[in-house]
Amino acid sequence: MDEHAAKKRIKELSDELYRYNYEYYVMDNPSIDDYSYDMKMQELKKLEKEFPQLLSPDSPTQKVGGFALNTFSEVKHTVQMASLQDVFSFDEVNAFFERCRQAVNSPSFVVEPKIDGLSVSLEYRDGVFVRGSTRGDGFVGEDVTANIMTIRSIPKKLKEKIPFLEVRGEVYMSRESFDELVRQQELNDEQPAKNPRNAAAGSLRQKNPKITAQRKLDIFVFNIQQIEGVSLSSHIESLDYLKSLGFETIPGYIEVKDAKEALDRINGIGMERVDYQFDIDGVVIKVNSFEQRELIGATSKYPKWAVAYKYPPEEKETKLIDIEVKVGRTGVITPVAVFESIILAGTSVSRATLHNQEFISEKDIRIGDTILVRKAGEIIPEVLKSVSHEDNSVPFYIPKKCPVCGAPTVSCEEESAVRCPNVDCPAQLLRNIIHFASKKAMDIEGLGPANIELLLNEKMISSVADLYELKSADLLLLDRFAETSAEKLVMAIQNSKNAPLDRVIFALGIRNVGSETAKLLCDRFSDIDSIMSASVKELASIDGFGEITARNVYDAFRSEKNIHLINRFKEYGFTMNYASNKSDDLRFKGLTFVLTGTLPTMTRDEAKTIIESFGGKASSSVSKKTSYVLAGESAGSKLTKAQELGIKIIDENEFKKMIS
Repeated sequence: MDEHAAKKRIKELSDELYRYNYEYYVMDNPSIDDYSYDMKMQELKKLEKEFPQLLSPDSPTQKVGGFALNTFSEVKHTVQMASLQDVFSFDEVNAFFERCRQAVNSPSFVVEPKIDGLSVSLEYRDGVFVRGSTRGDGFVGEDVTANIMTIRSIPKKLKEKIPFLEVRGEVYMSRESFDELVRQQELNDEQPAKNPRNAAAGSLRQKNPKITAQRKLDIFVFNIQQIEGVSLSSHIESLDYLKSLGFETIPGYIEVKDAKEALDRINGIGMERVDYQFDIDGVVIKVNSFEQRELIGATSKYPKWAVAYKYPPEEKETKLIDIEVKVGRTGVITPVAVFESIILAGTSVSRATLHNQEFISEKDIRIGDTILVRKAGEIIPEVLKSVSHEDNSVPFYIPKKCPVCGAPTVSCEEESAVRCPNVDCPAQLLRNIIHFASKKAMDIEGLGPANIELLLNEKMISSVADLYELKSADLLLLDRFAETSAEKLVMAIQNSKNAPLDRVIFALGIRNVGSETAKLLCDRFSDIDSIMSASVKELASIDGFGEITARNVYDAFRSEKNIHLINRFKEYGFTMNYASNKSDDLRFKGLTFVLTGTLPTMTRDEAKTIIESFGGKASSSVSKKTSYVLAGESAGSKLTKAQELGIKIIDENEFKKMIS
């Protein structure tokens, strides 16, 4: 590769890595797995080594990946929270040991698991916890003290009254807590967290500490950043001392003398991962003596006295025992591979989604096959391919009848999906009622997934309309309710009848009809009867509607179930007319806004209502036609795309100036 080509490739890699860093460290929503990221970083390092004249001080290889967001106050780290240099082979581990031996005499080393979480600093004065902060870019982080206080394993008062102590630890979410979180997110039709690391990082940055507390975070402390009043000479000594103070320290650390012992321990930790209750993404090797660390030194980004060995992504063959089919809230039938249990990335896995019929047919996956499964940086394993078929095996097809209710299934070519069309299918009912009661729909406080499941199991309801027949006395028959909680829930259900018509429409769960589409529908037709009698052509003429959405709405209001449901809603006194709140059609006319993240003082729904009241449009996706992106805390991939397209990004203060 010549210098011109190298310069072009270095820029491509740098731009990609900066974007991935932003997604990973700031947005907690990476679009690339760890291994692919590491390989791009290695390619960039290799090019910079080959063409040193192209090395920039701003290169991703020279900086810690994080940034400090403006959602929490800044904390300047007195001692840099540096990252570690990654290595990916045993040869690189041997080379690290050799470099250290050349720098100092007879060094010993500490080998410990590398927890896959969010790095934080904890500060104590006179033995009392005073501040917690994120790593950020290594020099400046975010003050997350209120959220850190919710983590029970962090001692709020030490067993000794030390004048000052700053320690570094890794906040993580256990696999059990992560599984529980994902179950709740799926029940609520929310996008489930990708892995425990993302879930932990997102939880620690919640504006409401109560939400952080619900996520059951934990921490392991692995380093002393600063200490006053106590003298320590080695890493092992410091970890033992931290234990004596009441900290949960990094588990499984040992002292070794040479590379062979270290490699044996790396292999050992790799085998032990299956028994851990937390995720690790590698093993850290550090020089034990603090004095020797000073002599070895550091670069602007990495200490030279430590490396992090990263386990390669694992791919293993196993036998496909069965393909199960699951029915979701909207009736989509998802095939799931059930295979002989294998250990991948330290955990036992035996199931993986097969997505849809197209995926299965393309890879010709059959029951009884030997399949190749991978798990690289993500919690959910992936079936890569079929390695071989058994004799007399046959292609697999999603059944033509729903496995739960037996209704004939239908194929949806536009989604590559197979659906159960029976809206009364028991598999869909729970999720439909959860959606109906959700905040953006009828907003029935206290009617969460657990209570809905209980009411269904006890045969107290069989549709959303049955909720409005419930009495306090009915709920008191259940162990879960006392007099006050029963009365509150019944009142919340009755109050929901005052919800505006657009939210009633959204609550019905019509395919392709989100909260914004429901508003557009109600803006065009002012009452439920007009909506129900509208033709496909009339519906398709609504700005923002397409032929598919129009057909879905038309079909939904001609189903006997929905007609019966709407009639019951009318009897109960629901709001069936729509009063548009547009007050200034010229202010935002022709402008399209996209909202992302959590705003400081208003909900996104409130902001959307304001935009629409001034004649603007609130869209769910960023494109070249987007006028503004209104971004708040924990803004996700929409913010990144807006930056790439050069779309103007505003915060709530700027938005308020626009509407003042």
